[in-house]
Amino acid sequence: MSFTITATPETFRLAEVFTISRGSRSEAQVVTVHISRDGITGRGESVPYARYGESIASVVAQIEGLPAGIDRKSLQDTLPAGAARNAVDCAMWDWDAKSTGRPVWDLAGLATAPRAEITAYTLSLDTPERMEAAAARHQSRPLLKIKLGTPDDMPRLEAVRRGAPRARIIVDANEGWTVDSYSDLAPHLIRLGVEMVEQPLPAGADDLLAEIARPLPVCADESAHDRASLPDLVGKYDMVNIKLDKTGGLTEALALRDAAVAEGYGIMVGCMVGSSLAMAPALLVAQGAAITDLDGPLLLAEDREHALTFDADGVHPARPELWG
Repeated sequence: MSFTITATPETFRLAEVFTISRGSRSEAQVVTVHISRDGITGRGESVPYARYGESIASVVAQIEGLPAGIDRKSLQDTLPAGAARNAVDCAMWDWDAKSTGRPVWDLAGLATAPRAEITAYTLSLDTPERMEAAAARHQSRPLLKIKLGTPDDMPRLEAVRRGAPRARIIVDANEGWTVDSYSDLAPHLIRLGVEMVEQPLPAGADDLLAEIARPLPVCADESAHDRASLPDLVGKYDMVNIKLDKTGGLTEALALRDAAVAEGYGIMVGCMVGSSLAMAPALLVAQGAAITDLDGPLLLAEDREHALTFDADGVHPARPELWG
């Protein structure tokens, strides 16, 4: 018997406007997938990303075009890495868990049950004054991620450090810098205690990272999608940001994590701005990661029922009512 697969666009309001170097948004637009068979339904969520040529309509069309009889193994070859495959793959894992009565971490062969992981909290790109105020409001959080990527980022860096003098800080340029601007900023990143910089140069134009000093770890985001990306990262990056919407689901994300670790990369697990349903499978990949950035639900004005719990210990594993 084949799965019945439905793909439904949904919208979640953000608590505040969220800005990166490529633009701003006030809502999270996601695709929710339900797969059903034998009276059991599994769920998954993805966030189509225009940067990768995706839209709500294109992702829904990919999912609706899946052949009858598709399973998780054949899915990997039927759809490319991306948001459409992610939602279906995660829904299939959820269905497997519900149909067998075993949690996904066990089905996936992970050694132990997942635990809470400290997650970064993201401060979106804004004026230095507003970023300083945001940093002050969130200075008790253990790890802040700053969105940068403009020609005028130095005042923003200084402002955030003033607002949160004791917080750990990482920065994400979202491909917004040049070699010269990154080289100029790097000493100041170190002076201000920044621990890592994410995607300083545009993907496809990042070869110069292999030729300049990297005084602090550089993490590949837009340059790293799945295992096929790894050969092109050699000598340029120290870490890999694994996002399920890039890998095309939990199946490839787990494989990418293992392959990246074997090649000596540090692991970061990140997310698009989505609900708890999107974060739940990513938390399995984040176990033991150097950096976890699964704060999507914290940026929402509303979340799903049975939402993930965030507290001083970090983001906690999902309850079965949500996923897995």
